[in-house]
Amino acid sequence: MAKKDINEMSFLDHLEDLRWHLIRICLAVVIVATLAFIFSRFVFDAIIFAPLNMSFPTYDFLCRTANFINVDTTFCNEKIPLIIQNRTMAGQFSADIWTAILGGFIISFPYVIYQLWKFISPGLHSNERKHSRGFIVISSFLFFLGVLFGYYIVTPLSINFLANYSISTMVDNQIDISSYIALVRSSALASGLIFELPIIIYFLTKIGLVTPEFLKKYRKYALVIVLILSAIITPPDIASQVIVAIPIIILYQVSIYISKVVIRNQKRKEKRHVRHS
Repeated sequence: MAKKDINEMSFLDHLEDLRWHLIRICLAVVIVATLAFIFSRFVFDAIIFAPLNMSFPTYDFLCRTANFINVDTTFCNEKIPLIIQNRTMAGQFSADIWTAILGGFIISFPYVIYQLWKFISPGLHSNERKHSRGFIVISSFLFFLGVLFGYYIVTPLSINFLANYSISTMVDNQIDISSYIALVRSSALASGLIFELPIIIYFLTKIGLVTPEFLKKYRKYALVIVLILSAIITPPDIASQVIVAIPIIILYQVSIYISKVVIRNQKRKEKRHVRHS
């Protein structure tokens, strides 16, 4: 059946169109999640549990840096003092399923964005679609960059701090697998979504909810929010929070520039429209 013109579609037609896009998204996530489930042993040993090994690249780099400036650090320890355990009958199976689904979503993210874009784009003008051709590539790049940042920076910093934090030598860190995976999942996924800030600001500016002046005016409040977010997704030590806050602050500054560009282009279009009229 030929797709109706956007102007001819009723509200129910839009819902039906959205339903099919969501079905395609779910199918893509399920297919990739199935592959991740099949290769779950590799996924867990080489990816999920990799930050528990002191040979992890982040620990190695921070250890070398600490040695260079002659500072004692837990990043040079022989091993991380915690044991991962499972205390429920379905614990490992549940961990496998949810990790596969998360992996399916992360790997399928470009296709997810593509389907959402196909739903939104018919409502845009032809020149707006032309100037937004790089949306899928840029948003996917930022998301993957954020996931890598969360995995290689936030996750190992959190694990190292929390595993070495001790209130008494009588307490051993025997961590349930669900707790550990929740930390890895939240660190990677939250960072991936936070890195989408420039894309979010772009669309908020396009619809008139945000302006460069607004972003500049409330920059100091944004910095406080950034620090709060950093405190939520990192362990409560200043160094980790600063490391996480820096790229978010940079993204905020980039978002201000993007908002300026959008407003500038809108003013140019208005001037051209006035001249032609």
